Amino acid sequence: MNGPALYERPSASASWRIALPHSAAAVPVARALVRTALAELEHGADSDTAELLTAELVANAVEHTAGDAPIELVVELLPTGCQVEVHDPDPAPPGHLTRPDCEDPDPWQEHGRGLLLIRALSQSCGHRPTEGGKAVWFRLPTVPHQRRPA
Repeated sequence: MNGPALYERPSASASWRIALPHSAAAVPVARALVRTALAELEHGADSDTAELLTAELVANAVEHTAGDAPIELVVELLPTGCQVEVHDPDPAPPGHLTRPDCEDPDPWQEHGRGLLLIRALSQSCGHRPTEGGKAVWFRLPTVPHQRRPA
């Protein structure tokens, strides 16, 4: 075929930004966006881990912020991996995201392990203030393409 290619994979970086409703319905939408974004990379970050951690961040934003202001999801694809941010209107930092809790979460409780998962499974994570509240983020490295036996 002569001429320019109709589609090229992102070589440097690409990003997606979407406003999500302040409801539980935001979680599957966020997971789908992350899955779609990571499919754009030839050797992307682990999609299952990215979806899980994104779901945790979005669920936390919905559960722990008051009001009905939208939540914003930002997915950045970089040559070295990806960064996912969830913006919410509450300026209070998430509890124990960047420093471990003194106690292990109660294994019989439904809640309390989301931030632990984010710390354990991400390359790095954190939060920062924004003009309208805060952004909570995590980074995942690029995973080399696995060869399959012949």
